[in-house]
Amino acid sequence: MLARDFLRTRFPDLPHLLRNRTYDAGALARWGELDAERRRLLTSVEALKAERNTLSAEVGRKKKAKEDATAEMERAKVLGGEVAAGEKRIEEIEGEFFAIEQTLPNVPDESVPDGEDEKGNVVLKSWGEPTRFPFAPKPHWELGPDLGILDFERAAKVTGSRFTVLSGEASLLSRALIAFMLDLHTRENGYREVLPPFIVNAASLFGTGQLPKFEADLFRLKDTDWYLAPTAEVPVTNLHRDEVLREEQLPISYCAYTPCFRAEAGAAGKDTRGLIRQHQFDKVELVKFTTAEGSAEAHERLTRDAETVLERLGLPYRRVVLCRGDMGFSSAKTYDLEVWLPGQDAYREISSCSNFGAFQARRAAIRVKRTAEGKSRNEFVHTLNGSGLAVGRTLVAILENGQREDGSVAIPEALRPYCGGLAEIRKG
Repeated sequence: MLARDFLRTRFPDLPHLLRNRTYDAGALARWGELDAERRRLLTSVEALKAERNTLSAEVGRKKKAKEDATAEMERAKVLGGEVAAGEKRIEEIEGEFFAIEQTLPNVPDESVPDGEDEKGNVVLKSWGEPTRFPFAPKPHWELGPDLGILDFERAAKVTGSRFTVLSGEASLLSRALIAFMLDLHTRENGYREVLPPFIVNAASLFGTGQLPKFEADLFRLKDTDWYLAPTAEVPVTNLHRDEVLREEQLPISYCAYTPCFRAEAGAAGKDTRGLIRQHQFDKVELVKFTTAEGSAEAHERLTRDAETVLERLGLPYRRVVLCRGDMGFSSAKTYDLEVWLPGQDAYREISSCSNFGAFQARRAAIRVKRTAEGKSRNEFVHTLNGSGLAVGRTLVAILENGQREDGSVAIPEALRPYCGGLAEIRKG
């Protein structure tokens, strides 16, 4: 969430700061009205308390002098009721504040480009040349079934649409990719591997910003406070919820493999073919906790770590900075990595690397104790995360970029040690 002091001091600027972001302008205006009412009530309650204290002293004086204090006592009683009513209303306003504040998106970093949607995103760099073939390349939803390694029909029979059965070499490649990514991030990039729960509670989803705004995209377990994790970002970030970290602990870097589950309620009709947008998919996630002054550098480093996976696999990609209107609710700045898919003749997102500033930490109460000039204070940490990478989409990229005219697929050299030396996939 945004800091209340920030909302109060920058209130006139908020429509500009949140331009191109999705939020309820009426709710924001209501916040301003409530803040003004709260200030008036605080002043009024303090004045009433001061008057009551004066009357109490006068009642004490009169009683000591054996004088009649009935009028003062009656007035003090009235004042007590007015103070109680004022304090109750202030408490109600606190609840109304929270209800509005949890719906407001993060303020984008100043370096984020303006723009209303994906058309405003900016390509920052490209690596590798888009793969071209002397034949018409196939998309993975044709390659996989032809090779007998992807089965969409049986998955639909077992569960429904947007599920896939991986078998044979596809299952092997998926497992190999997970191990390859975790090894790279832990052995070379400095991350600590964790294996978190795949089920999370509502407090965890609130902490990272999925609740209450995106509940329709989640799978909830009936009659419980538990949800299937939509991404490892949720359990891993919440490992430190309600904690005060020591400054020397930062930065903290975690990586985690988890299956992910999304209802994709807001993506009806999009990417209905193949593995691009599934209800269940695997992902290796990167999560960082850092200080405010270290978060920009940490964002660059995290993104670079995700890029390294693509480069080791020889997959052409580009880095895109998302514009204000295309960023996620909690993000202050996001880089998307888009991999080239020749079967679709397009770049498609394979990783989204975001810096959330203190937005998630404020919701999850994750702080760091800092000491300067002999004085200690608690500050909210900055949180960051990104896919390192989405396993299914990486499998798609390998199939489409490694395809040959005879229908076989070459396996990247970096993955072969994880596949028992297997160098290619051929129809069995």
